[in-house]
Amino acid sequence: MKINDFKLERYFGKHEFTAKYLLSSSDCDGYELSYVLDHASKEEIQLWENLTLGYTESEGSPMLREAILQYYKVDSIENIVIASPGELNFASMNVILDSKDHVITVSPCYQSLSEVVKSIGCTVSYWTPNSEDWEFNSKDLEQLIQKNTKLIVLNFPHNPTGAYLNYKQFDAVVAIARKHDIYIFSDEMYHKLVIGNINELPPIADVYEKGISLWGTSKTFGLAGLRTGWLVSKDKAFLKKVIAFKDYLSICSSAPSEVLSLIALNNLDAFLVPNLEKIKRNLSFFERFASNQQLLSFVPPKAGSTAFVKLHIESSSLEFSDKLVSETGIMSVPSEMFGYQGKYIRIGFGRDNFPKILDEFNQYLNTY
Repeated sequence: MKINDFKLERYFGKHEFTAKYLLSSSDCDGYELSYVLDHASKEEIQLWENLTLGYTESEGSPMLREAILQYYKVDSIENIVIASPGELNFASMNVILDSKDHVITVSPCYQSLSEVVKSIGCTVSYWTPNSEDWEFNSKDLEQLIQKNTKLIVLNFPHNPTGAYLNYKQFDAVVAIARKHDIYIFSDEMYHKLVIGNINELPPIADVYEKGISLWGTSKTFGLAGLRTGWLVSKDKAFLKKVIAFKDYLSICSSAPSEVLSLIALNNLDAFLVPNLEKIKRNLSFFERFASNQQLLSFVPPKAGSTAFVKLHIESSSLEFSDKLVSETGIMSVPSEMFGYQGKYIRIGFGRDNFPKILDEFNQYLNTY
């Protein structure tokens, strides 16, 4: 197969480990290994200390899948498959779709949510929000349905805008999919990072028979380095195909990552709550910062760890970001990396040094 370069990841590859500051990271600061092990039970410590570095089960450790099961309403661990999040997205699209199919995906979006679909040969339509408030209208979604529409790709909490659906909107999306017998692949990597005055949505796998939920340790748990993700679905036949497809990819998960992920899943609040507090604190800093800056404006996010901030500048957002990192060492992610027209950059609120970055960013903007 042929697939285009992943623009966002190549941009990170160019700057992430050389830039002085990261203004646009979507993940929170990673927790130290000692922090994870401090929250382990005696049994989990024994698993860690007696760990052997051999192959693991293709579908994932039964113990880890049992720990995941507590967050869903599906019947058994047979409804769960473990792999890296990007791999699960890649495998799912290839298992579900053929070149004759039509797919609808949210936009702007993390590129893999649309690019893998394109590489299969599918036609793609984009469900876009109102840029004034980042609200997604379900009526707009239904108008995109075609006779050969096979999949709707969701991402809520939404990266990069921080948009979220309310229950009425969410139910409308499910009703549309059920009416037309369409799969829903729901990227829920920011699940439970709800920061606005809105109710938390359930995983799509809990409410829709053709729903596929993707979650993992990268965002909510602050453990991106584990590379652990999982699919949950009531469609066991689909999951068996994903497991078979994995034989051409990772085959199985990392044994150390499975044990550490198990500990995190059994101690959710120890990882989630500090991240939520950090995001809310940094968002408060940014709201005050933005109110005094004429060069930008933004809609506060409802959920997730990011916002899409509009720039009132003459240059493109890519030119702005390139100049910013070159002159200050501050890396930002421009809207071009999301295939979105307009002058925006993503802001990430999950890092402890965010106030320091804002100080230097403010100095730069004042002389821009």
